Amino acid sequence: MRYKHIFFDLDHTLWDFEANATATLQELYAEYALEKRGIPSFDTFYASYSVINDKLWDRFRKGFINRNELRTKRFSMTFLDFKLCDDRLCESIGARFIELLPTKTALFPHCTDVLDYLRDKKYPIHLITNGFEETQRLKMKHSGINDYFTHVVTSETAGSLKPHREIFDYAMKLSGCTAAECIMIGDTLDVDILGAQQAGIDQVYFSPKPAVGIQPTYTIQSLHELKEIL
Repeated sequence: MRYKHIFFDLDHTLWDFEANATATLQELYAEYALEKRGIPSFDTFYASYSVINDKLWDRFRKGFINRNELRTKRFSMTFLDFKLCDDRLCESIGARFIELLPTKTALFPHCTDVLDYLRDKKYPIHLITNGFEETQRLKMKHSGINDYFTHVVTSETAGSLKPHREIFDYAMKLSGCTAAECIMIGDTLDVDILGAQQAGIDQVYFSPKPAVGIQPTYTIQSLHELKEIL
């Protein structure tokens, strides 16, 4: 076996963030009667939220905003797109989103099958995620994949965010492995793949689109393809 330890990203790699976030936001759109507040449809609400959330996560990874700012601004800025300004509403819906989202259970196809395969092959399986500690733990618990992982490294526990090398070094030290002995599987080129490259770790880019600019060690379109690599 070339690799002795497997590192996974969680969101968009194992746990279907888009499907789960969409379901959560649909509940919130109805629960807070946002149509009556001037947001004409869920689709327009979701489209605006998605663009703003992606931008704020990029700023968070770069250290320009903190966790609380991310959690409130993604809704306050979305509401401003619809000329809606309500601080109490933003705080309430932001807290409710964090409460509901981790209870959603959609995983990518073949997720548990591949995790079973890797466990049967005696690979120690770990997570490296930029998500928040409590939230990520709840996602894993509710979706039934909590018991697969030996170590769960979040940006909070490591004191660093992907793609910075420190979080990968922390994960390797915790797992007791070297860069040559492990491989990172993730969906984001400039976060998971670039970060692993900078730490000297081989990578698997999980995406339906080909890599551009950054060349990963492997590229897959389905988690099932990991069986051909590992």
